Amino acid sequence: MTQKATAATLAAKQREISIAEFFTKNRHLLGFDSPRRALLTTVKEGVDNSLDACEEAGIAPDLAVKISPVDGRDDRYRVVIEDNGPGILKKQIPNIFAKLLYGSKFHRLKMSRGQQGIGISAAGMYGQLTTGMPVRILSKPDLAKPAHYYELMIDTQKNAPKTIIEEDRPWNEHTGTQVAIDLEAEYRRGRQSVEEYLLQTSIANPHVQITFTPPDGPQMIFPRITDQMPVEPREIKPHPHGIELGMLMKMAESTKARNVSGFLRLDFTRVSERVALEICKEAGLSDTLRPSRIDREAAEKLIRAIKKVKITNPPTDCISPIGQELVLKSLGKMLNADFYAAVTRSPAVYRGNPFLVEAGIAYGGKEFSADKPARLVRLANRVPLLHQQGACAITKSVGSTSWKGYGLSQPAGSLPIGPMLIMVHVASVWVPFTSESKEAIAHYPEIIKEIRLALQECGRKLGSHLRRKRRDAEEHRKRSYIEKYIPHIGIALKDILALDDAQEQRVVQTLTDVLERSRKG
Repeated sequence: MTQKATAATLAAKQREISIAEFFTKNRHLLGFDSPRRALLTTVKEGVDNSLDACEEAGIAPDLAVKISPVDGRDDRYRVVIEDNGPGILKKQIPNIFAKLLYGSKFHRLKMSRGQQGIGISAAGMYGQLTTGMPVRILSKPDLAKPAHYYELMIDTQKNAPKTIIEEDRPWNEHTGTQVAIDLEAEYRRGRQSVEEYLLQTSIANPHVQITFTPPDGPQMIFPRITDQMPVEPREIKPHPHGIELGMLMKMAESTKARNVSGFLRLDFTRVSERVALEICKEAGLSDTLRPSRIDREAAEKLIRAIKKVKITNPPTDCISPIGQELVLKSLGKMLNADFYAAVTRSPAVYRGNPFLVEAGIAYGGKEFSADKPARLVRLANRVPLLHQQGACAITKSVGSTSWKGYGLSQPAGSLPIGPMLIMVHVASVWVPFTSESKEAIAHYPEIIKEIRLALQECGRKLGSHLRRKRRDAEEHRKRSYIEKYIPHIGIALKDILALDDAQEQRVVQTLTDVLERSRKG
């Protein structure tokens, strides 16, 4: 007879689960659900980190990405990503590459590619799980000194780095970082491939040069289109309209302000002394109340008051858009189309977080099929989103936009049909992704509305182009008919009016001249 469990036996089985252990068993949440996707995710996380580091240091990014088979196998690859960034301090290297949820971007309200401190360490963890090999890092933060070399693995039970090798090595003449990860993977070309990701990264980041060495072909270069670096976004404080009860209480406990009025002014953006006093008055609280005495009841009063008091939207210098001119230039450089349109919307706000939407269209040309759905490029903070297209707010916005009014056919709720690429970029201090793999944007009404408005503005430009093109085609068709029959008219007039050959030719020339003048308007 099986012995029944008791509270004591159940309690004996309980133990803490580290974040690394959790993601070891749930790696699909991070984008490592198949060998093919694992390869793309690894490249993506490494490139994102390199671009963020270069831009924060004011360095025009020059990246090298190399994928090569390991020991001649077709199921195991080595991914090497090298940049010319500022490098990483020696003491930070183990935690950055071999500890999950360690980073500098999670607590900052500032546009950046990385947000969670999971990406590159998760790629190293996946490599460790599938090949047993450590992550190899070379980083040189000081030109006068050799580079730091590490081989690291993750202790998944403790979510802590294990150093296998630590030494200094001679390396490049410039600062930068190189990371190499061996992993079980599958390399393919086409959609949702590494090449596609790097192409879209070039479109979204025209200031970047990327050299890609694939395992099965010649080296590819995605050139820098502009020497103009993006405007460095500035970090902002939380906006009151995006704060929740528990977070307000936590912030009140840790603030350095001596009273609630000072707490609202110092710890939040767009709260002046007048606005702080108005919030306190609306909440029925003394502005001299110490923040440490804000209990749940007082916090609820503050939250209700914040919703009633008019507060200016948060500043938008925390966002760095691509820009309408560079979107057009990127699309024109990377794609051979007949027509281009782009728009950069003014910033908007969701849950107190500023965001901005950009859209671009490339129409016509041999690269696209006229009888297939438009190709959709989704970007978030300049990063391509290649998976989970159906779950993304961008896809929903494109499908719910009425493209028929702009001269395109469109199945209900789907992408329009035609030889076209549609690009949508959402930039924010905190992109609301649907999962840790950061592949789809959540369906916030404010975001969907802004995407639709951007698409409609591009659609109107496209509609004007297509109408003009159809008018020109119709005019050409009619003119070709007339040109076809002008000689026959000349022959008929010659017979009717008894003209000689020279007179017939003059009549034909006169009719041709009239047709040409009518064409020129």
